[in-house]
Amino acid sequence: MDKTIRIGGASGYWGESMMATPQLLEVEGMDYLVYDFLAEITMSILARARANNPQAGYATDFITGVLQPNLQAIDDKGVKILTNAGGVNPAACGAAARTLIEEAGLDLKVAVVSGDDLMQSRDSFVDRKDMFSGVDCPPGEVLASVNAYLGGFPVAAALDAGADIVITGRSVDSAVTLGACIHAFGWQARDLDALAAGSLAGHIIECGPQASGGNFTDWHLSGDIADIGYPYIDIDAAGVFSVMKPDGTAGVVNTGTVSEQMLYEIGDPQAYLLPDVTCDFSHVTIEQTGTDKVRVANAKGTTPPATYKVCATYADGFRAGTMMSFVGLDAAAKARAFADAAFTRARAVLKAHKLPDFSETSVEVLGDDSQFGAATNGPQSREVVLKIAAKHDSQAGCGALLKEISGLGLATPAGLSIFAGSRAKPSPVVRLFSFLLEKDAVSIDIDVDGQVMRFEEAGGVTGSAPTKVSAPDAPQEVGTVEVPLVKLAWGRSGDKGNKANIGIIARDAAYMPYIWAALDEDAIRHRFGHFIGENPALERFYLPGSHAMNILIEDALGGGGVASLRNDPQGKAYAQILLDHPIAIPEKLAESL
Repeated sequence: MDKTIRIGGASGYWGESMMATPQLLEVEGMDYLVYDFLAEITMSILARARANNPQAGYATDFITGVLQPNLQAIDDKGVKILTNAGGVNPAACGAAARTLIEEAGLDLKVAVVSGDDLMQSRDSFVDRKDMFSGVDCPPGEVLASVNAYLGGFPVAAALDAGADIVITGRSVDSAVTLGACIHAFGWQARDLDALAAGSLAGHIIECGPQASGGNFTDWHLSGDIADIGYPYIDIDAAGVFSVMKPDGTAGVVNTGTVSEQMLYEIGDPQAYLLPDVTCDFSHVTIEQTGTDKVRVANAKGTTPPATYKVCATYADGFRAGTMMSFVGLDAAAKARAFADAAFTRARAVLKAHKLPDFSETSVEVLGDDSQFGAATNGPQSREVVLKIAAKHDSQAGCGALLKEISGLGLATPAGLSIFAGSRAKPSPVVRLFSFLLEKDAVSIDIDVDGQVMRFEEAGGVTGSAPTKVSAPDAPQEVGTVEVPLVKLAWGRSGDKGNKANIGIIARDAAYMPYIWAALDEDAIRHRFGHFIGENPALERFYLPGSHAMNILIEDALGGGGVASLRNDPQGKAYAQILLDHPIAIPEKLAESL
């Protein structure tokens, strides 16, 4: 139990800054660096790249931004590198890494984990239903990518085989961190609590500086974010870990930053499903133990799923849109008049060419509280940004809208201004299709510099189901005052496909009953009714260990990702929309704010 390992979270998505690697390599005692490059949108982009070039389809930033400038330091310090940068072509990514190593004259072993790519079997999935919407699987020929989400045990097996660099295709974001823990501590499939703890550790650092002051409610505490510190953990064999950041860097690590990240993009916190374990985070404790140091403990695990989650992407028509600003009196009214005229003209063009109408349109006037719906304060801004967009079955249909937007430039209400540049172009709408697939239908191979071995998933592991958490007791006090939620809580939001997730964490345990009572279903529907329609499924979950709640809203993102026309297709601002909601608390509690 005295042994600990140190793991740094160096990347949260493809396109993130490459500043983390040299920063974390300077941290004394670093054992592993983990990199998450993938999202569902990324997979579709990589699939198109591979279709054009058989040697493409992986996150090239890993080769050019991580390995190339840092390979000698990685070798000198003996730090192992774990990543899902392989995308839809992990073999090509592995080959590029081996070429760099050979050119540098170094002796580093590269392992490639494959088997997640199921494109060759795509025609066998036609009878599947989407696990969220229930719709039928699209025909195999339209699928751009089909990938199973693998877990941490293949990563551990690669490390057991002597790998210094492990490259996977699609795995769950936390798998690379969990794989390091399994390898270091010898965890087995039956060690469910430890696996849940290692998965939580991976979840905390998988988004890089989101655990160390990025996207933080109290953003002003993060200082100069140009020099933000990336998070790292020290974790022991029991799965208890501390979150920190490098000395001398900006950012902040506190109970708020870590709690926000724990709730980020999860559903039921007592049933967070991963390939290796079902996690229960409801009683996790998050404790400040020093400056920029937070201790996390008490994750629990139960029976892992018998299936892998599989995500397929496919093109479904086109979308187009642009942004422009209006300045002056009645700016918002001018913007809406412009949008109406653009659609009127574009529809006339569609009719003339015997094309169908747009399948979906979107007009959002940013600066006029368009994101707040019924909760608006009714500002009369003198400067707004108009976002206008539409979907159409054809590229030509989308092009008609863009052309008419441009053609209205001299007929517009006064105050239009556009940052100079070329006209926007239509782009494919990429949709996500998710389903479950039996684990024995997926064959996983591990290639360590030409030595290939077959990975066998352990089966038959079971654990006790968690005890259902009850909601906090309803407050009984009279003599209350209203304060905005942000005075009482931190919040962070994100997406799961077309679902929005909003995590709210009380700054003090005493606030939680009042927050829970105020943020009931009616309040949430009032806040987000303009996004979610009449009666979507909505769930609230209580996490007593961290004095928090998680809100999950179905069908809240207009399709999500690049299938959405929304300005915020991933729900990133939903917590901010909620944080000014009034909460009634006793006068005595309010005095301490």
